[in-house]
Amino acid sequence: MITAICPGSYDPVTNGHVDVIRRAAAIFDRVVVGVVRDPTHKQTLFTVDERVAFLEAALADVENVVVDVFSELVVEFARKHEAKTMVKGLRVISDFEWEFQMNHLNRLLAPEIETMYVMASPAYSFVSSSGVKEIASFGGRVDDLVPEAV
Repeated sequence: MITAICPGSYDPVTNGHVDVIRRAAAIFDRVVVGVVRDPTHKQTLFTVDERVAFLEAALADVENVVVDVFSELVVEFARKHEAKTMVKGLRVISDFEWEFQMNHLNRLLAPEIETMYVMASPAYSFVSSSGVKEIASFGGRVDDLVPEAV
């Protein structure tokens, strides 16, 4: 069985995240969606339990996907689940710059774990969790940007 992880803060999960996870689930036997408990580079709006519940509701129909929480290095989370691949979505150049740096650091820590990048589908290439939160904070509609549970 080939397992991959899809790590992130998912604050909140967007339809773009769900798209990447579903596409990973079509490639790998098992996908573990890793929700980082307390991201160091940003403050979360939703609790970890809320973020997990949103993901579980959005992915309930995908049999080979499970959601788990982590608070260790992402490579340790991958090792815990015996995953040899991390799947990450890329939308824009700024995503690439961040992921490029993280990829090199992760490879230093765990050269046996590969990172696979999935380009955002055009319908979701502009959707970000921070953008969704900004729209919602001013009373804008985000129904088309996030799963129904969010």
